[in-house]
Amino acid sequence: MAMAVAPQHRESSSSGSINKHLTDNGKYVRYTTEQVEALERVYAECPKPSSLRRQQLVRECPILSNIEPKQIKVWFQNRRCREKQRKESSRLQTVNRKLTAMNKLLMEENDRLQKQVSQLVCENGFMQQQLQTAPAATDASCDSVVTPPQHSLRDANNPAGLLSIAEETLAEFLSKATGTAVDWVQMPGMKPGPDSVGIFAISQRCSGVAARACGLVSLEPSKIAEILKDRQSWFRDCRNLEVFTMFPAGNGGTIELVYSQVYAPTILAPARDFWTLRYTTSLENGSLVVCERSLSGSGAGPNAAAAAQFVRAEMLPSGYLIRPCEGGSIIHIVDHLNLQAWSVPEVLRPLYESSKAVAQKMTIAALRYVRQIAHETSGEVVYGLGRQPAVLRTFSQRLSRGFNDAINGFNDDGWSLMNSDGAEDVIIAVKSTKNLISANNPAHSLSFLGGILCAKASMLLQNVPPAVLVRFLREHRSEWADFSVDAYSAASLKAGSYAYPGMRPMRFTGSQIIMPLGHTIEQEELLEVIRLEGHSFAQEDAFVSRDIHLLQICSGIDENSVGACELVFAPIDEMFPDDAPLLPSGFRIIPLESKTKDAQEALTSNRTLDLTSSLEVGLATNHAAVDGSSCHSLRSVLTIAFQFPFESNLPDNVATMARQYVRSVISSVQRVATAISPSGSSPALGPKLSAGSPEALTLAHWICQSYSYHLGAELLRSDSVGGDSILKHLWQHADAVLCCSLESLPVFIFANQAGLDMLETTLVALQDITLDKIFDESGRKALFTDFAKLMQQGFACLPAGICMSTMGRNVSYEQAVAWKVLAAEENTVHCIAFSFVNWSFL
Repeated sequence: MAMAVAPQHRESSSSGSINKHLTDNGKYVRYTTEQVEALERVYAECPKPSSLRRQQLVRECPILSNIEPKQIKVWFQNRRCREKQRKESSRLQTVNRKLTAMNKLLMEENDRLQKQVSQLVCENGFMQQQLQTAPAATDASCDSVVTPPQHSLRDANNPAGLLSIAEETLAEFLSKATGTAVDWVQMPGMKPGPDSVGIFAISQRCSGVAARACGLVSLEPSKIAEILKDRQSWFRDCRNLEVFTMFPAGNGGTIELVYSQVYAPTILAPARDFWTLRYTTSLENGSLVVCERSLSGSGAGPNAAAAAQFVRAEMLPSGYLIRPCEGGSIIHIVDHLNLQAWSVPEVLRPLYESSKAVAQKMTIAALRYVRQIAHETSGEVVYGLGRQPAVLRTFSQRLSRGFNDAINGFNDDGWSLMNSDGAEDVIIAVKSTKNLISANNPAHSLSFLGGILCAKASMLLQNVPPAVLVRFLREHRSEWADFSVDAYSAASLKAGSYAYPGMRPMRFTGSQIIMPLGHTIEQEELLEVIRLEGHSFAQEDAFVSRDIHLLQICSGIDENSVGACELVFAPIDEMFPDDAPLLPSGFRIIPLESKTKDAQEALTSNRTLDLTSSLEVGLATNHAAVDGSSCHSLRSVLTIAFQFPFESNLPDNVATMARQYVRSVISSVQRVATAISPSGSSPALGPKLSAGSPEALTLAHWICQSYSYHLGAELLRSDSVGGDSILKHLWQHADAVLCCSLESLPVFIFANQAGLDMLETTLVALQDITLDKIFDESGRKALFTDFAKLMQQGFACLPAGICMSTMGRNVSYEQAVAWKVLAAEENTVHCIAFSFVNWSFL
């Protein structure tokens, strides 16, 4: 194995430490250049050789025969120490460069704020002076101060006019990127630091919605500009971007006329399009600028018929300022839009009037994408299954794009609405096609298809944390998905597959295996393969595996993240090629209001409402639980879209199946959302504490009554067991109280707050946990030993022991009491209850 030759030994140089080492007796051992080269070759193969390997080295290498194995051990120890110091030094230099660049950005931000303060002081003094003058003079003076320069639309008819607009756009953009043209405030939850993506700000009191970002990226300015101009690669909501005209500007720059389309995030709002001028130029200080603005209103642009499904939005001067610096470039990004919020239902307007939403979807996404490319270029990103980063990025983009296409259902893509059964909760759209062609290889096309059918719906979630809901849907697929439907979709990828569910019955084992493929550097998006284990019921192939594989992206599952949360998946073949055809389905949850601590404390409603019913009667029917602070409660819009392939002779059958399936998914999601909805002091239980849940109240009575009956003692204080308050007091009990079913494989069916905390789970996920999983070996033996006693006398006391949470953490308890929970007749055993006394994590 070829290695670099070590430098010659010099007594006075620091590099001489390579050739001499201090032995145990305090004397230096000097190594020749040949000896160092031989040791370096071994170190490259094995930095920490064993004693036998070192002895073998001495025997096999004659030039090391005069060196004892112990001395060679010291050499390797010193070599590893130097390597560790070198890596640490490199890391510190990288951090120092980041801090230097961040300090520069903060100093510029401080200068901008000082200029803004000076400007406000001057304006304040000017206004005070004007108040003392005549009203007419005041009007004239104010007009001269606040009237902004207006560009004439007639200038867009010739290159000279476009260059004038471009120069004006450049000046306005720079005043936003580095000046005081917009009143910027720091974006909540995005504090700058050496490990942060950058510095983020949103607009306050300005026309439209605006966001700004500054960050350091280790790429050349020209490469960054190339990436950012390809908006479809990093802006997932960008459906199309076409450059209709491009001509050089007199100063060495270029001017482009660009038409772009942006997907609508839900089925409740139309998509947007833009007709803009984009100007790319260099500044005198070496900076590169790409700035852009809308040219006119709804009258200009390409074919009006193609834009019939879009609402023309306005882009105010926006763009990218890219400045070269040591170690890369400093990027300033500004997005300033007017999204025409009047064109969407009132419930969705906060989304279109939110600068924070623009920052999350565009500004932060752009900076994160550029940093992702920089990390991949440097080789710092490692992905699984041997896939290249560019291929995995393409998979993520195709999943997201296919899901957006399904939600929007554009006519020019071939989508049309089917007649419904009179219910408006699920929309059915169909796209007829003889072939669903794969990305690059026709051999991977779905040649038998008659078309694609999409069933989609939207609903309003009230007081449901989006990240928690999406994380649950990802980890507990069996709670909402139907395996036979997954099998039907997956079968479309295989030759000779069946065309309708039920033709080949399957059994789902309930097991899903998540195999990660890759993630972004901040892990805000995960790309993974899901394997669902299944077997056929048919006797002839009962032992043949019928596993289903799904390619899936999941984003926004960190509870501290802001913006939309998504879970999008598509069936794939087990050995999916890079250009495999994808048919994405999934969920998207978009918060309509920012999530703050004060808003969480004000949450009082625990209902998951259908969007149409909530607009009419939903809020009125919940008046008993909502106080004056309810306007601050967390609301979000959930959009569901599922795509199904079908043969030309079965569209009606598949449409009926799809409508029923999506309704069942909605029902399951509502049940999950109700369970995880926070409510005052008991966030995990949600509405089960309310009077509308008689089952939970009845079970609480049975638990307490059976405890007293068997043990002759009170589980709760005597003043706490009367009426409806018994459930609340049991829920808040200090000891962990859990109930499991009486089955061959007992599963938990109830737990109080302490029990959920001990197991580190939720009420909905609790039903997936079996009794034997929480005890260690000694705990299981003690339980099995005392089980007969438990069933005979009604209770058993287990000694101190250790159990395990669902997260793998050990939990110690001083004592555990188990007792039979009897139904009201006192002769029917409903379940087994456990109380873990004085438990704590180890």
